[in-house]
Amino acid sequence: MRSETSASRPPAHLRRAYVAWATICVIWGTTYFAIKVALESVPPFLMGGLRYLFAGGLLAGWQIARGSRLPARATWPAFAALGALMLGLGNGGVVVAEQWVPSGLAAVVIATTPFWMVGVEAVVPGGERLRATHVLGLTAGFLGILVLVGPEIARGAGGGWRVAAGFLALQISCAGWSIGSVYGRRRTGHVDPVPAAALQMLFGGAVMLAAGTLLGEWPRLRVTATGTAAVLYLALAGALAGFVAYLYALRHLPVSFVSLYAYVNPVIAVALGTLLLGEPFDLRMAAGVVLVLAGMAVVSAARSRAGPDSPPAGDGQ
Repeated sequence: MRSETSASRPPAHLRRAYVAWATICVIWGTTYFAIKVALESVPPFLMGGLRYLFAGGLLAGWQIARGSRLPARATWPAFAALGALMLGLGNGGVVVAEQWVPSGLAAVVIATTPFWMVGVEAVVPGGERLRATHVLGLTAGFLGILVLVGPEIARGAGGGWRVAAGFLALQISCAGWSIGSVYGRRRTGHVDPVPAAALQMLFGGAVMLAAGTLLGEWPRLRVTATGTAAVLYLALAGALAGFVAYLYALRHLPVSFVSLYAYVNPVIAVALGTLLLGEPFDLRMAAGVVLVLAGMAVVSAARSRAGPDSPPAGDGQ
């Protein structure tokens, strides 16, 4: 009886892989909430700069301590570009947007990144061309965004412009992450992902810290227990623990399954924003979320049928 039970159980590495995938869903679903909390005392670009410099420094130090080398200096310009695109624009757009947009809706809009990936792939040499299923998914996702943001922008006075600016920042975030992902696959896809992530975080953090300095954010920085805890959570859990769990899950589970985290993250983010931050969520927003996720599912399924394409590594936001 005992042997039958043990035989029916999945191997230990598979059980750990599913735990790692669940960890990704929870951690990356909570980063939007943590960003919102951190913004109460830490300006957006300083937050990202401090977060990624700390996380990248720890990861690089760990690599060196265990005798591993960082990527060759010849690749550093490519990683600098990746850091600027995926973290400077990608994460920077999110933290800027969350000054005006509810954290849950920010997560939903970021879920449209596959739409941008399809667009970028369609225009680069050798990329995948747009197909009817892509257009169908893009249309559903676009309608979902209109449902979410249209009424807020239409109100105009009283903050409508801030909402519009926030959603524009989120689209810049999606574009930066997508362009960086396509560029990275072509320029740094051969590099070991752990040291590659360390270098990308260091360059991205430096870009964001420089941006915060140029924008005069230092006088707005307030050191509080809550803000410090939120930034540490984003660095240690969001960037480091989430990344390690992501790599482990990718190593032992199908890419198509691991990619499902992108559908779970917005649900967790919306729930946290509504329950803990009192962010609004009604039937109209629910309909918009469903349209966005449905469009994302159509586009992702079409890309999967076109060939294997692992999702970009990172903590998403």
